[in-house]
Amino acid sequence: MYLRVIRKSFLITLLIFPQYLASVKSSHFNQSQFNKFSDQLLISGWKPSLDKNSKVKKASDKTIKALNKFKKKSSLKPYFKKAQGYAVFPNVGKGGIGIGGARGKGEVFEKGNVIGSTTLTQLSIGFQLGGQAFSQIIFFKDKKSLERFTQGNFEFGASASAALISEGANASADYSDGVAVLTFSKGGLMYEASIGGQKFSYEEY
Repeated sequence: MYLRVIRKSFLITLLIFPQYLASVKSSHFNQSQFNKFSDQLLISGWKPSLDKNSKVKKASDKTIKALNKFKKKSSLKPYFKKAQGYAVFPNVGKGGIGIGGARGKGEVFEKGNVIGSTTLTQLSIGFQLGGQAFSQIIFFKDKKSLERFTQGNFEFGASASAALISEGANASADYSDGVAVLTFSKGGLMYEASIGGQKFSYEEY
């Protein structure tokens, strides 16, 4: 009787113990795989929290300063409220005698968030004399007009014009083909102030 009990216990042990070892080994292997995978992620420099934060981009101080100046104009509040986005150029330098040119760098916003940088260039021929520096803002009425601009091949026609914002006076501009343009003079005098022929490049942040 005693021998039968011992034999039965021994058989049960033989059946259970290998399964226990297998489970322990499997658990150890999975943990090792996890540790190895974690080490690879650390070596590669992938850090989910940092990646998320790195996508947050802020506009430059110059852009913010110019943007705040535009926002102070009460007549422009409806544009900021309803437009899909806008491009802000803090400083555009323009000058010429007979043949003129202009250039300026800016940033593009969608629903109040900066999404990329842009560069303005312009070459014009005609009666013009002097030099001028101004800030410029382009409002995009809807998603379609903003996407046209961010494709990086946007250009104003020869007859395009901008509304000039002067100190102490309200200004407004009608949308034409989904965009409205306003400028804020920073000084200087120029007889030819058309924005016709302005070309824009775009680079996403």
